[in-house]
Amino acid sequence: MRYIKLGRGGAWADESLAEGYLSFGYHSIPNEVCQAADWDKVRSLLSDRKSEGAITAGVNEVAAFYEQPADCLWVTFAQGHMWWGFAEREVIWLGGHPDGGPSRIRPMIGGWSKLDAKGEPLIVSQLSSKLTKVANFRGTICTVEDEPYLLRKIQAIDEPIVVEARALNDQMVAVAARMIKALHWADFETLVDLIFARSGWQRMSKVGTGLSDVDIILEQPTTNEQAFVQVKSKANQATFDDYLERFEASGFQRFFFVCHSPSGSLKIPEMDHVHFLSGSSLALAAIKSGLFEWLVDRSN
Repeated sequence: MRYIKLGRGGAWADESLAEGYLSFGYHSIPNEVCQAADWDKVRSLLSDRKSEGAITAGVNEVAAFYEQPADCLWVTFAQGHMWWGFAEREVIWLGGHPDGGPSRIRPMIGGWSKLDAKGEPLIVSQLSSKLTKVANFRGTICTVEDEPYLLRKIQAIDEPIVVEARALNDQMVAVAARMIKALHWADFETLVDLIFARSGWQRMSKVGTGLSDVDIILEQPTTNEQAFVQVKSKANQATFDDYLERFEASGFQRFFFVCHSPSGSLKIPEMDHVHFLSGSSLALAAIKSGLFEWLVDRSN
């Protein structure tokens, strides 16, 4: 497994990824010397480097490009993604490039891929720095520090600690949903008010007072959008449909229907401006708003 930088500053990346090959420089090193594996000769050709360490690093990079087998996994970072693939053993000599292109290439087997085993893109910003930090390597080719992590990302396997965390999160959401269902109606309305307040919405009316068609009127200060919010401990399909009609006649831009114990499975229209919060979605909203401890206190 090796990381490769496709040209200085990734200058050859776009073409290499599109055409499907590993690109390599070291224009002063003849192809026949490398094909003969005369690494002592390569060392002498790199003798003008500033230190023995730099010379050795150069020899190792040239040797890796020529000697890594076809089952070596190559990775690089470009265009906001991690790319991976396997290369043919054949090295194609291109010679000196006056335009600054690579001196030699290795064709990829099936091209480069930026997708994991499930077809999801391997986006750099979603990868751990323990992997992406290799892109800061100043040379051309190097080993990857955390190979198991890299393989798990390509194979679309969650990290063990992530599996554990998600299981605990699912338990937390389930407990929060049960606590919400057990709330007194006044505490439930307060919870809903707090969720929206912590989400950046500003209340334009008091909870459950003085309005016949709506429990809460909210405004989003960044967009001036106003929302119609109805809060119910229990509701059936007819109740939801009734308030949806009231919302559509109200002139508000967004509708939130919040209910912790709906009767059966409600049919919610697939509209961007209509939102139904209940069960796990409501519990998750409370947790993300930092209200889990609040729920614990109200449940004690």
